[in-house]
Amino acid sequence: MEIRNTRPGEIEEVMEIYDIARQVMRNSGNSQQWINGYPARELINEDIEKGYSYVLVDNGKIQAVFSLIDGEDPTYKVIANGEWLNDEPYMTIHRIASRGEMKHASDICYGWTMEKTDNLRIDTHEDNVIMRHVLDRNGFTECGVIYISDGTPRIAYHKVK
Repeated sequence: MEIRNTRPGEIEEVMEIYDIARQVMRNSGNSQQWINGYPARELINEDIEKGYSYVLVDNGKIQAVFSLIDGEDPTYKVIANGEWLNDEPYMTIHRIASRGEMKHASDICYGWTMEKTDNLRIDTHEDNVIMRHVLDRNGFTECGVIYISDGTPRIAYHKVK
């Protein structure tokens, strides 16, 4: 098992995982997140080109994908109804998704990421009960609400080493 940067030739497999994740969201009552084809192939290609996209590979098969960005996230500058745990430099996980075949794949990704930073932030839609449970299980603290670029709210989480 390894976590490594996503390779350009893996885009089809990555997009398949995002399709699976969208369906899981819909089946669990989250109809408002990742709509209109988000994340688009162009965005994932950009993540790959910038070195932000990572995959969890087990037995030669991609089991999970996520984007890890080091540095300030513009949508995290303002937080409503709360505050971040600190103002130290941080990394942000975006677009984490699993194939659903490997138990706790996201936990492995979060653990690997916390080896790279002392501060990790992430956000999710209020209706994403699965992700909210996973974040709680992994020791993230719910900090407040941020607003993504289209103006919709997301619950903001922060984990400090």
